[in-house]
Amino acid sequence: MKKFAMFVFVLTVVLAFNKTSFAQEKPIQIALFNPVQIFPENESIAGLRISILYGKNRNVTGLDWGLVNSTSGKQVGLQYGFVNRVDSGFLGLEAGFVNITDSQFEGLQWGFVNYHKGKVSGLQLGFINYAGSMKGIQIGLVNIINKGGMFPFFPIVNWSF
Repeated sequence: MKKFAMFVFVLTVVLAFNKTSFAQEKPIQIALFNPVQIFPENESIAGLRISILYGKNRNVTGLDWGLVNSTSGKQVGLQYGFVNRVDSGFLGLEAGFVNITDSQFEGLQWGFVNYHKGKVSGLQLGFINYAGSMKGIQIGLVNIINKGGMFPFFPIVNWSF
């Protein structure tokens, strides 16, 4: 567990400071609920976002933690919450009870329900897993790959390479 925590910390620091322009992205966001948050939802966050009830921003890079996390653009890093929603691409680890991503996803989705309309590259681990298309593995009770999967539906494990 300590190694995982250290990995998450190092990943957050590297992603937060691996930017060419710091002026356009804010380093920290704390939100009670949108719009009661430090920066408005059209701002991008590179560093840490804490959403006590509900937070929303354009792009988030780094650690995203809260009850309900919403990103209208791209997300890179670790997103951890009860409900996670990303409208554009995601790269990293998304962990929550419900994870919803609309565009390309690369990494690990870990939750009770993982729903992804676009292409998944990686692993979906949950009770119910859905991918529009996939290059990877789904592990769960209900696994659905809409296009290109080994099986359109298969319990326990499904895959596409």
